[in-house]
Amino acid sequence: MTVGWNDNTPIYRQLKDRVVGMMLDGVLKAGDALPSVRQVAAEYQLNPITVSKAYQELVDEQLVEKRRGIGMYVTEGASEKLLASERERFMREEWPAMLERIRRLGIDPAALLAQTQPGGAA
Repeated sequence: MTVGWNDNTPIYRQLKDRVVGMMLDGVLKAGDALPSVRQVAAEYQLNPITVSKAYQELVDEQLVEKRRGIGMYVTEGASEKLLASERERFMREEWPAMLERIRRLGIDPAALLAQTQPGGAA
């Protein structure tokens, strides 16, 4: 798998976001082990400190836990916690800009929603 890193965001943050995405998508579930720091560093040609920093942020947010000597594991309730925080962030940060764009373009919100429903014109 080829990974293209964005120059505008620190790599550790992008790596963390990828792990969060895997949790939200159900690829990583409660109790699943994360790949080791060394494994990720080797696979993506990253400095192990970069990988450790990404993993540490996940620990700090209580999404994964360190099990001494055996690795990092997704915590119980991590996906629910992520969903709640991502929904809140979306409503606070992304939705206002989208709504403004919808209004600026003169799009009727009801018509927009109708198009996204099954059977609506896409």
